[in-house]
Amino acid sequence: LGRQRIVLDNARFVGNVDWRQNEQTFDAVRGQARFGPVAIDGSYAMSQRTVFGSDSPNAHYDGDFVLLNAGFDLAAVDAKAFAYLLDYDERVGFSSQTYGVLVTAAIDWPRLGKLDLLASHAVQSDYGTNPVAYQAEYWNAQLSLGLAGFTVTAGYEELGSDRGRAAFQTPLATLHAFNGWADLFLTTPANGLRDRYAGIARSLPFLPGFKAELIYHEFDSDVGGIDYGREWDAALAFRLGAV
Repeated sequence: LGRQRIVLDNARFVGNVDWRQNEQTFDAVRGQARFGPVAIDGSYAMSQRTVFGSDSPNAHYDGDFVLLNAGFDLAAVDAKAFAYLLDYDERVGFSSQTYGVLVTAAIDWPRLGKLDLLASHAVQSDYGTNPVAYQAEYWNAQLSLGLAGFTVTAGYEELGSDRGRAAFQTPLATLHAFNGWADLFLTTPANGLRDRYAGIARSLPFLPGFKAELIYHEFDSDVGGIDYGREWDAALAFRLGAV
């Protein structure tokens, strides 16, 4: 109970934006429970405290936010169902109800490597104070293969549009982690977004914390045939001293 981080699954819908010095938090009450392989997570928040800090006019957004998440952890497969009901007091265009599923799987292949799979689908529509009636879908499929210190990733993500009237939005997400690091799509364009991406990363066991990464994105609209362009992202990380 109180001001807290809330990170659900891969932070695609609810996260704390932890790469920023000032993380996103929530004034909320949260309860979690586990019954064998079944996990249940429920939160009610009355305020979203953003990364912009207390001096910003966008320091916080108030409203009624219900975040429900439940899933089964079955060895190599993890399946989740979620419902996020967001009713903003002032940011009314982002009030929405979202219902979806997320399935992840990890498969170890002896002497070959590790295969990680992700598939997600959700449906979003207007809710509460939102004056625009709409319905849009979300799709994400991703495959990653780790082999000999390399990780190769390919995926497709779609934030759909309802005929250009309104698009699928994720205002509580850790947005910088998705759709390119240039942050051009923190708000989904009204015509929606399709992101085809592929990347390769390299780690070195004898250099703890070292990682080199290169990612390519190709962006298009969901409706209207708009070419939003392409983006290359590169990162190099290493550790100085003991942690």
